[in-house]
Amino acid sequence: MTKQKGYAARLNSFKIDTNQYWHGLNRKPNTLDLVARAATVKGLNAVDLNYPDHLEGFSEQEIIDGLAKSSVRLNGYAMRYYTDPGFKLGAFTHPDATVRRNAIDITKHGLDSLAKAGGNLMTLWMGQDGFDYAFQVDYRKAWDDTIAAITEVAKHNPSIDISIEYKPNEPRSFSLMPDIGTTLLAVKEVGLPNIGVTLDFAHVLYADEMPAYAATLVARHSRLLGVHLNDGYGKRDDGLIAGSVHPIQTIELLVTLKRIGYEGILYFDTFPDTAGIDPVAECETNIAATETMQDIANRLVDHTGLADAIRWQDSAKSTAIVQAALFGKL
Repeated sequence: MTKQKGYAARLNSFKIDTNQYWHGLNRKPNTLDLVARAATVKGLNAVDLNYPDHLEGFSEQEIIDGLAKSSVRLNGYAMRYYTDPGFKLGAFTHPDATVRRNAIDITKHGLDSLAKAGGNLMTLWMGQDGFDYAFQVDYRKAWDDTIAAITEVAKHNPSIDISIEYKPNEPRSFSLMPDIGTTLLAVKEVGLPNIGVTLDFAHVLYADEMPAYAATLVARHSRLLGVHLNDGYGKRDDGLIAGSVHPIQTIELLVTLKRIGYEGILYFDTFPDTAGIDPVAECETNIAATETMQDIANRLVDHTGLADAIRWQDSAKSTAIVQAALFGKL
């Protein structure tokens, strides 16, 4: 078992209350302003940058220098296609081959930028690749185009890990990769060593999956390259504070991460901007909650009584042990 490397946060969370926080700033807060604000969070180690959004107006060296002045480092890039209206019908699955080529080329540019910035993890969330109606797409062609695109992207720079983040839907009614099974099938078909999976807790919930089970499957069939912690009610991507709705499922995931030897960052993909919560306080709450749940997971990971209860699928016994740990009686 190994210990993961720290905590990262969604950079756009720190855009909230810009006029009050950056009072007197005679321009729109930029990426490095957001980094500086994120760096005020106690316990935060890293941030992800969206490409191309967060690189607009900055060179990679300026990003490196800006991060060096803060207390956070670069965890990786996340590709974002939705800011280009030309990708509404899809990026890798767009019916126009010219648009598909543009999406692939932009992703390659993102990989080149990431390498210049000193990073080695690119997350692909392909929310625009999907469908909304029966008889809208040729499913076989959409799948073939996506596998071909991911393969080309992964081969562009084998030293950079490409991680697929699945989500059941939104913005499309149906995503092409909506669940863990479909995603692992895509990883298998691509068949390259620098491909893996990012699990987003809220996405997994509303894919009607158990997070710890999904992580176990990833470890068995691929590589777990990223974990996004948040919470929700399983109906949409709520982006709530980690452990606020499903603490036991979160703890089970943390126990599983320890058992499979996950060494990556825990990234808080939460949305304080939705309800106007102070993003620094929200992020610190995420970290404090996760630290508490990590402590509980540490007590449970080698608990012989829990292991015995699980071996016999004795849910009454296992629940009693977990709740005793959760409420400070273990």
